[in-house]
Amino acid sequence: MWRYVLRRLLQAIPVFVGTTLLIYAMVFALPGDPIQALAGDKPIPANVLATLRDRYNLNDPLLVQYGKYMWGLVRGNLGENYDGQNVADMLGGRWTVTAQLALTAWIFELVIGIALGVWAGLRRGRMADTLVLGGTTLLIAVPVFVLGYTAQILFGLHWQIFPTAGTDDGWPMSYLLPGMVLGSLGLSYVARLTRTSLAENLRADYVRTANAKGLSRARVVGRHALRNSLIPVVTYLGVDFGNLMGGAIVTEGIFNLPGIGQQVFQSIQLKEGPVVVGAVTVLVLIFLLVNLVVDLLYGLLDPRIRYE
Repeated sequence: MWRYVLRRLLQAIPVFVGTTLLIYAMVFALPGDPIQALAGDKPIPANVLATLRDRYNLNDPLLVQYGKYMWGLVRGNLGENYDGQNVADMLGGRWTVTAQLALTAWIFELVIGIALGVWAGLRRGRMADTLVLGGTTLLIAVPVFVLGYTAQILFGLHWQIFPTAGTDDGWPMSYLLPGMVLGSLGLSYVARLTRTSLAENLRADYVRTANAKGLSRARVVGRHALRNSLIPVVTYLGVDFGNLMGGAIVTEGIFNLPGIGQQVFQSIQLKEGPVVVGAVTVLVLIFLLVNLVVDLLYGLLDPRIRYE
C-alpha cells in the first residue's frame, strides 16, 4: 500500500503544477493594472509605479512570475498582496470558517443523504422511493442563492430556529443553516447514488445467497449490500468535500460568513491576484489529498480491492 501511496503522490505533482499554472495564468490575465487599482482614480507617480511593479514581479514574463511563485511556495511562502500584507496571514483566520462550514455541509450530506438513499433503495417503486426522488429533484433544480435566502427568511427570521448571519453563536449553531444550504445539492446526489447502488446490489447473486443461508435482513443489507453500495458514494463524497471548500462563495455571502469564499470574491474585485492564487493553491492541495484518502478507503469497503 505504501508504494501505491508514493506513486499517487508522485502522480499528484504534475497535476498540481498544471492546475496552479492554469489558475495563475487566468488570474493574471484579468484586464487592468492591479497596482493602479490600489489608488483608484488617483494617478501614481511613474517611479512609484515602476518600483511596485518590479517588487511584485509584474514586469516579468508569465512563466518567470510563476516560477518565482512556486519557489516561494516550496519554502512555505504564499507571497504578499499588493498592500504588502502576507497572504498566509490574511487567509489564516478565514480557513477555520470555511472548513467548519464545509465540514457541516459534508456531514449533512453523509448522514441524511445515505439515510434517505437506504430508505428509498429498500422501498424501490413505493411511496418512499417516489418522495425521495421527487424531493432530491427539487433540491437539484433550485439555485443555491434562492434556497439560501428562502431558508434564511423561514428558519432564521420567521421561525427563529437558527441564526440568520454571522458566526457569533460559534460552531455548530452558526453553521447549521448555511451548512444545510451548501450541502443540499450534494445530499441529493448522495441519496440518489445510494438508492440506485443499493437497489442494484439487492438483486445480486451474493445477496440471494446470503438470504438463502438464513442471515437476518439487517445483516444482509448492512454487512453485504450496503457496504458494496457505498463505493460510488464515497467517491462522490471525497470529490465533493473539495468542491464544498471552494464553492462556498455564494453561501458565505448570503450568511455573512468571513471565510475563504468571501475573501476570494473580494480579492477578485480588487484584482489582488496573489490572494486568489494562494487560496486556490491550498484548495488544490486539499482536493488532491482528499482524493488519495478516498482511494485508500476503497480497500476497507471492498476487501477484493488490492493496491498493487
